Amino acid sequence: MILNAVLDFLSNGLTRASAWQIVIYTLVVTHITIAGVTIYLHRSQAHRALDLHAIPSHFFRFWLWMTTGMVTKEWAAIHRKHHAKCETEEDPHSPVTRGIKKVLLEGAELYRAESKNHQTMEKYGHGTPDDWIERNLYTKHSALGIVLMLFIDLALFGIVGLSVWAVQMLWIPVTAAGIINGIGHYWGYRNYDCNDAATNIFPIGILIGGEELHNNHHTFGTSAKLSSKWYEFDIGWMYIRILETFGLATVKKVAPAPKFDSGKRVADLATLQSIVSNRYDVMAKYTKSIRLTWREEIVQIRSKTEMGSDALRRSRKLLQKEPAKLEAPQRQQLSELLAHSKALKTMHDMRAELSALWERSHSTSDQLLHHLQDWCRRAESSGIRSLQEFSLRLRSYA
Repeated sequence: MILNAVLDFLSNGLTRASAWQIVIYTLVVTHITIAGVTIYLHRSQAHRALDLHAIPSHFFRFWLWMTTGMVTKEWAAIHRKHHAKCETEEDPHSPVTRGIKKVLLEGAELYRAESKNHQTMEKYGHGTPDDWIERNLYTKHSALGIVLMLFIDLALFGIVGLSVWAVQMLWIPVTAAGIINGIGHYWGYRNYDCNDAATNIFPIGILIGGEELHNNHHTFGTSAKLSSKWYEFDIGWMYIRILETFGLATVKKVAPAPKFDSGKRVADLATLQSIVSNRYDVMAKYTKSIRLTWREEIVQIRSKTEMGSDALRRSRKLLQKEPAKLEAPQRQQLSELLAHSKALKTMHDMRAELSALWERSHSTSDQLLHHLQDWCRRAESSGIRSLQEFSLRLRSYA
């Protein structure tokens, strides 16, 4: 009788849950883990984009201790170093320097190796929790929590709980250390031409808590909200707003949202200030104007050059990049295209002039305003429709 009871417990656990109930449980607990990583570790601790009340803060610390074994100071320090040294040899997990296969398949190993770098911890780990429970439990016995989680899963579901626990243990190494750090710097779409290779993996950020919107995050690193376009959804931001409604979170910073004055006819100092503050939005809109001109010019270009369809498509992508980021072979390829289109050459050259507005640190505000007004005059007299329309929009930044 005792043997039967033991076998029944091993088969069904305390809950006697069905297969679907176990699947739902697994999805729920792994999603809570993702929420803890993106809200607590990432946005609150690493970037200080929001302050969390003690209740959710301590809950996430306890939950992540049980489901990941990660130490807050280590995670925050490694992530801050990633931003500070992004896509360089010192970046702890860049697929640009280490290869996509290495980061995608061995991201957790890269994290563990960097966590042993005392210089990284000292330089980038400041401001993270250092109370009694952190020193004596979460950090000192970081592996104890995942052992406790194993016993909980076995008690709930019997031997099947081992599989549930395995999924929980793999969830962050696969989604965060692998997909976000790997694919998020290798494949996807880009709203903004930020200084690194970060991409948005998918516009609907649910599976990884909104971290799918990685290009947005690297452009506005201290923003608590990761979505920026109307079609993007950041479920982590939704949870933050819910916490804020109940007084459990305080948002400190979000990405700037451009404002416009459609009645403005002349660019003034307020326009200049708004353009500099919203420079990523400005350049994203300018890139869109370049694409429109490319479509209008492509028939004429094809008639004048022997460039194939693949080469033309590649050249369109090169047009959308900052000129300073192009390598010598890319500049040569782009020069061949621009030689056959005066309109595209004009837009390419004026893009560099426009970006210089926020790079001329030695210029006075009046000098920069003069450059902006001159730029708008030349754009609107260029005869290039998309450039003229862009200039009219540029003058309306307020």
